[in-house]
Amino acid sequence: MDISTFKKTKIDLSPLGFDMNGAFELYYCTPKNAEIIASSGVDGIHYCIVPQFGEIIFAVSPMNFGDCVHPIARSFEDLLRLLLRCGDIAALEQCYAWDEEQYKAFLIDCPVTERQQAVLDEIKSKCGLEPIEDSFSYVKELQAEFDLSQIPYTEDYYDPEMNAAAPEIPTEWAVYYDCGYWTKNAKGKPGEEIAVNKTFSWDDEVWHIPAVYSCSEGLVIDFCVEIQSEKEKAFIDKWYTLISEDENISDELREQIEQENPMKLNFIPYLYVNGRELVAGHGSSVSWICDFCLPEGVRQEREPKELISHYGLDEERCWAFHRWAFPWVTERKPEIKSLRLKLEQEPVPIQGIHFRNPSVGDVIAFVHPVRNTEHRLTVLGYEKQEFSLKGFQHEEYEFPTLHTAMTYTLEPELPGESYQVRDCADNEQPKLKPRNKLEPHSSYDACVGIIGGEDGPTAVFTSAGQTIKQHCALSALRFEYADDIEWRIVFREKLRADTETELFQN
Repeated sequence: MDISTFKKTKIDLSPLGFDMNGAFELYYCTPKNAEIIASSGVDGIHYCIVPQFGEIIFAVSPMNFGDCVHPIARSFEDLLRLLLRCGDIAALEQCYAWDEEQYKAFLIDCPVTERQQAVLDEIKSKCGLEPIEDSFSYVKELQAEFDLSQIPYTEDYYDPEMNAAAPEIPTEWAVYYDCGYWTKNAKGKPGEEIAVNKTFSWDDEVWHIPAVYSCSEGLVIDFCVEIQSEKEKAFIDKWYTLISEDENISDELREQIEQENPMKLNFIPYLYVNGRELVAGHGSSVSWICDFCLPEGVRQEREPKELISHYGLDEERCWAFHRWAFPWVTERKPEIKSLRLKLEQEPVPIQGIHFRNPSVGDVIAFVHPVRNTEHRLTVLGYEKQEFSLKGFQHEEYEFPTLHTAMTYTLEPELPGESYQVRDCADNEQPKLKPRNKLEPHSSYDACVGIIGGEDGPTAVFTSAGQTIKQHCALSALRFEYADDIEWRIVFREKLRADTETELFQN
């Protein structure tokens, strides 16, 4: 007996937990293209037929994250015969998780009610069916022979926000020149993978370069950097709560956090193909934090797990992954005969001394934290100024323009790009212009991308004929002049020497 024939009997199966009436709701775990035929009315449990599996009846339990769908009958007629034996669809829906003793215990603890028995008698008389006596073995055999991995699902099933136990979507490994680690919208042909399998140390990290990829546009190289788990754990224990809870972190503190972050490698790669230098065009990065270090409740991205799997790396370690693309300098893609790599660290911010409200003529002495050299900053001028917004007006917002300019000399000099004198405070945010005098100002959450740092030097000639550079530092922009300004010196230095290594030699 099929479903359409059964519906003509007008037998109501809802007392057995199998309500075939009403509109049915689709859930994240409802198989793709499924025809829902009934629901239990509890926890979203419903029953369906999936076209590619013929007449098999499936139970779908949305609350069983990760184990939601199971076959319970080979046909609708068999389902009716199973119900004649167990009396309630709940026994069949939960059977996958029970052994035989648990199944029998359920039948004893939940005997058929008078109302249910009336429905069962009606099935027997109108449909001419007899029960399947060994209902437990029937369901278990069906479930044992069925391959659950063949069940198709919609995109919702793979969305972690909808399915707490969402499985990873298997993807074919491919590396494209323009896409970094995210290849969803990739165009053209993927690069040809060339095994390198090079391992070397730089500072206290172990660097792995398992492969490079030759694309029509250029060469792509994967850096897999092993980060010491103890360092990553110490960093997370120290900073994670602050980073996750406080959005108003000062620039100084943010620079300190970045400097201490073991995953923040700040390097520039130079690649030499057949002796010719290729300059990096673009890059991307992802990271993997092992379970030992991972903060509770944090879910990691899919891409680093794919890298670990493809390259056979240890997922119980922490990894920083960087993918860099280098455009060819020849008209055609060359045959690669040799590859040499040079790594250079970008200068990183290093916090220096603070000083407050200096006066003209003050001398601030300090020792460089890396070079260990002594320096003297002499204040030449300290005056309040207003930044001109001539030609720049906004209909709704007004912007801060008031600041303090400090001119000074530095002896002995440091390269201009290696340090900066800055206000410890950030620029104040623009404010919404009031519509009338009684309406208060409200802030505008935006970044003021105007001055607040070092100006270019000019020359000052002393009586002794020496040439000394004069510098100008500008405070943060404010709506009112500040009488109390705390300044800080930020240095930018390389903390490790460059390194070179041969990757490939044909």
